[in-house]
Amino acid sequence: MSTSFRRKVAAVTFAVLGLSLAGGGIAIAQPSAKAPQETVQPARGTNSQPPVSAESARIAKAALKASAATPLVATNVFTVVNSNGTKARGTGTVVKLGVGEYEVIFGYTVSAGAFLATLSLSGSCCIPPGGEVSVAPRLLTPNAVFVQTRNSAGTPANLGFTLLTHTP
Repeated sequence: MSTSFRRKVAAVTFAVLGLSLAGGGIAIAQPSAKAPQETVQPARGTNSQPPVSAESARIAKAALKASAATPLVATNVFTVVNSNGTKARGTGTVVKLGVGEYEVIFGYTVSAGAFLATLSLSGSCCIPPGGEVSVAPRLLTPNAVFVQTRNSAGTPANLGFTLLTHTP
């Protein structure tokens, strides 16, 4: 009788332990009640984008409207941008937002795409200065990419770059 009782106690103990672990795992996996708001622009910090200006929004809407009839398949496009924010060659409209801050606006949605940028010079001579370049989808603008350039010390700096976008 005592052997049967010990087996039942062991089975109940393991069952309780298993349910406790499973219940804890489920509780941890629950999403938080407070969902992030994607439509609100974050407060301006060192790694955040500047707010979308009325002029940028107008350019982006006009670019989307102009190419609405063109069906797109997967595309790879490039844009070469000078340090002063002028486009040297390639696709898109470039808007210089501030020191080392640029946006490149396209005539189609790129927010689901992939972006790659590198520091470059638009001419056929010379090696570009050292530094850093970062890219991200532009906040609240599905047809634009935000590019930020910094010098080697990490300070925002006006540097030329080449942007490659791939859209599915």
